[in-house]
Amino acid sequence: MSLNDRAARTLKDIMQNPGNDACADCGAPDPGWGSCSLGVFICLECSGIHRKIPEISKVKSLNLSRWEEHELQFMAENGNEVLKSKYEAAVPVYYYKPTHKDCQVLREQWIRAKYERKEFTGPGTNFTYEEEVRDGILMKMGRDNGQFLSRRFVLSVREGTLRYFAKTDAREPKAVIKVDTINATFQPMKIGNPNGLQITYLKEYSTRNIFVYHDNGKEIVDWFNSIRAVQLQYLKVAFPGAMDVELVPKLTRNFLKEGYMEKTGPKQTEGFKKRWFTLDHRRLMYFKDPLDAFAKGEVFLGNRDHGYEVYASLPEGTYCNGAWQYGITIVTPDRSYPFTCETESDQQDWLKHFSDVLSTQMSPQEYSMEALLKRRP
Repeated sequence: MSLNDRAARTLKDIMQNPGNDACADCGAPDPGWGSCSLGVFICLECSGIHRKIPEISKVKSLNLSRWEEHELQFMAENGNEVLKSKYEAAVPVYYYKPTHKDCQVLREQWIRAKYERKEFTGPGTNFTYEEEVRDGILMKMGRDNGQFLSRRFVLSVREGTLRYFAKTDAREPKAVIKVDTINATFQPMKIGNPNGLQITYLKEYSTRNIFVYHDNGKEIVDWFNSIRAVQLQYLKVAFPGAMDVELVPKLTRNFLKEGYMEKTGPKQTEGFKKRWFTLDHRRLMYFKDPLDAFAKGEVFLGNRDHGYEVYASLPEGTYCNGAWQYGITIVTPDRSYPFTCETESDQQDWLKHFSDVLSTQMSPQEYSMEALLKRRP
């Protein structure tokens, strides 16, 4: 047996230890790489980020690289669980821990925060995310022209608001956004920037989108986690008896699904038109363009026990003029909404997400949201 074969066999045995069967940083299964200087097992994508901090992490392939005996011993003595207890000892509950499904900037800043900046190694750390006021410049996309211009943003814990100003020295903000209405999610592909962040909130019964980025990955991720920190503060006041594990899921969240479908008007006699749809838990919003500032409309998805349903077909007599033939109908207590998808697989994916939402019990806050949206003019 060659030296490499023996090393691969030894590493395979070490990977049987608890926690070593998934990437130490993003949780992807069956990691194929290891950091012989840190003692963790990681996936291919995270290994690429580790290579950016060579003074801290030296990565090797578990199967193709040459491993020295002392490196194998080091991996056996450490491993993912041991290193997590050190480098993730004091992660704030609001801090977003990315998974293998998240974008590059989130994962890179998580890895740098852990191993390079050592932010979470012990108690007593003064986190930048918990400052009373966060004040800085972000590049914001104009609502009408699509150009990105620098804008001043101010996040206030005391006021529970995110404000932005058209000019750095402006006295009055262009908008004041309550943090309890905010959702923030990274959208690098949609925005066309690796650090692109979409901020969504309610304005006068309508969904409003703001698209921003910062050239510095740490800066934009710090803004993201600062928003989550303020949201948690707000929720603790609003729900004084709730535990953190109950409140964290109410912070920023990724959209359940986005993509194109075709829709028709309320009379269901008009032609179907292609629109961009975003499913943000119980709110299905549609836009003429993915980067539109305002949703053209939205549908609230309640619970099946309250008159909501979804079917894999169009209502009888619906005039379908488009090339997309895979129908979906969402039924609410007020009316039905027919849509068409381009492919059967896309139809089935939308149906699964809709069905999962309709099968979930509604919270008191969601009942309030339902009533709010019904009062729209």
